[in-house]
Amino acid sequence: MSGDGKENVQIAKYYLQGILHSFLDTTFKNKKFLPFLLVGVSNQFYKLDDASSWLHDGILSLQFLLKSMTSAVIFGLSALVLVNYNTIYYILKALPRDVRGLIRFSKVLRSIRWADRNNFTVAKCLDRNAEKFPDKICFYFEEQKWTFRQVQELSNRIGNHFSSIGFKKGDTVALFMENRPEYVCIWLGLNKIGVTAALVNYNLRLQSLLHCIETVKAKAVIFGIELTSAMQEITEVENLLSTIPMFCSGHGNNALSKGVRDFDAEVAAASPATPPELNDMKLQDSLYYFYTSGTTGMPKAAVIKQYRFMMAANGVHYLNCVTKDDIIYDSLPLYHMTGGMVGVGQTLVFGSSLVIRKKFSATQFWKDCIKYNVTVAQYLGETCRYLLAQPPSPEDTAHKVRLMSGNGLRHEIWADFAKRFNIPEIGEVYGSTEGNANLTNIDSTTGAVGFVPRFLYSVLPTALIKVDKHTGEPIRDPKTGLCIRCKPNEPGELMAKIVEKHPIRDFQGYTDDKSTSKKIVRDVFAKGDSVFRSGDILVMDNLCYFYFKDRTGDTYRWKGENVSTAEVGALISSFTSHKDAVVYGVKVPNTEGRAGMLAIVDPTGSVDLERLATGISRNLPPYARPIFLRFLDEVDMTGTYKLKKFRLQDEGYDVTKIKDKMYFLQSGKFQILDETLMKQIDSGEIRL
Repeated sequence: MSGDGKENVQIAKYYLQGILHSFLDTTFKNKKFLPFLLVGVSNQFYKLDDASSWLHDGILSLQFLLKSMTSAVIFGLSALVLVNYNTIYYILKALPRDVRGLIRFSKVLRSIRWADRNNFTVAKCLDRNAEKFPDKICFYFEEQKWTFRQVQELSNRIGNHFSSIGFKKGDTVALFMENRPEYVCIWLGLNKIGVTAALVNYNLRLQSLLHCIETVKAKAVIFGIELTSAMQEITEVENLLSTIPMFCSGHGNNALSKGVRDFDAEVAAASPATPPELNDMKLQDSLYYFYTSGTTGMPKAAVIKQYRFMMAANGVHYLNCVTKDDIIYDSLPLYHMTGGMVGVGQTLVFGSSLVIRKKFSATQFWKDCIKYNVTVAQYLGETCRYLLAQPPSPEDTAHKVRLMSGNGLRHEIWADFAKRFNIPEIGEVYGSTEGNANLTNIDSTTGAVGFVPRFLYSVLPTALIKVDKHTGEPIRDPKTGLCIRCKPNEPGELMAKIVEKHPIRDFQGYTDDKSTSKKIVRDVFAKGDSVFRSGDILVMDNLCYFYFKDRTGDTYRWKGENVSTAEVGALISSFTSHKDAVVYGVKVPNTEGRAGMLAIVDPTGSVDLERLATGISRNLPPYARPIFLRFLDEVDMTGTYKLKKFRLQDEGYDVTKIKDKMYFLQSGKFQILDETLMKQIDSGEIRL
């Protein structure tokens, strides 16, 4: 049987299993069905010629059982229609979407299986594209045009050079650089010899930056000239130059710091031939590290395997119908999953052209799309809000963008965004950097982050699980000890079963075992299983569309990043004389996510606001900085501490209701938050 035939058989099998399970679950488990079952059996008794015949043949005669079961099923189906007609209605209504989604998903699985059978890694995909169309534009960057052949040759030189100076499979190199084509070439070239690049957030500074380098045991650092000052800051804290080599790229005619090596010159002298080590790479090998804030502690390095990258690239490619002829606009950070894996993946794996922008610009977004003939553009939720905030212009609809792909577009602005900019399709994608719980919106349903087939929801290893609002712990069935699935319109945490070495279901975790264990909960769907916790609260409607609601636990999301309240609080306490402090996220009208807020216990008024503002700006990236400040006389640190935190979060920064002193961080300084300033923030007059 052909590959396509096997996939179709598998899909048909899913259909039958799902429909059968839905029938059994909604019918036989429904007590209202029992009378109909008895009627079916009684009907067969009534048709018997006489009691002696029944006694003679026995109640368990085959003919009697078959007739009884047939009659019972007929009456049972009638009961199902009468009692559970809503279930049938929603299954049938969602069926066209579900069939379309499963057919597209079968293509994803088929592509991954082909890559696995043929041992086709990400680097090999790039080389295949370079052989098929060497002169096609791979990357557009400002006025530069990089062909697939140029990307292949530079990545080969990088791999060969680092191999020649002793780097080998299993080593790690930290990459600290702003967006540009060389960024992709560097991690790609390193991976051709089995070296794993750690993609460090270029907003990090001091201890957070140093931690990211140390936690992966990096044997070298490659950084861009634009981040020289950040590197100098951490060498003042700890002399990295004395332990590992540091390479600088993009310096041009600028002088290098003492002891720093010239990355560009060294690589230029290396061979452009394919490194022989590439033949030893497997789809199960590591590709690179992404960093995620997770729930507690410093940024954690999440292991990204080759097949994880392939899955993300294939998912968007097939589910949202991206093609090799598309030109994709990527103004998102390349250390981020959406920009660095989903977007870059369309180019490396499928041969689409990619426009790389150094940083997002709301004023240049549509101008760039017109300039480069972009057909697919990427977004994070905040980018869409910034675009809507721009004054109307002719460029709003003069572009050729047919699909916006990304995550975090708020339900409230979804329709306005699509209408104003004339976007036919919005492919909202849900998924954490390291997680295995992934969803995709394939039909532009407003506000939905994705869906699962309606008739399969009760048997899928991905589901919303009821959790305690205050503790965040899963709520369990007292009889079975297992977790409880949410019904439609009940909010819950998205969780997905872990299956080791499975391209979709595996969870590789972090370099820190303790952090990994916190993301796993056991005995969820069945005794002994292991399940990944997304940390996100979602809600599902009757058609099994999922909608993002909030973060759980001690994190909040701001400017497209997850912020750890524990990490921020611990850092701030060091320059507030270790006073009791609470960090949390608060809602701001017409903004995505939650803005950071800091509450400090300071009844004597001894906190130095200038020192506090300087410490926050110097030590925390922009997305993690609390912009609201509240002073408290006391905070409950007993068992009700979390309840106290929830109350503070609910109160937000409303100065008309809160009597405590409140401040707002603007231009690096704290200023008193009064009613006038609050109204400017709420109206969007002050841009956050």
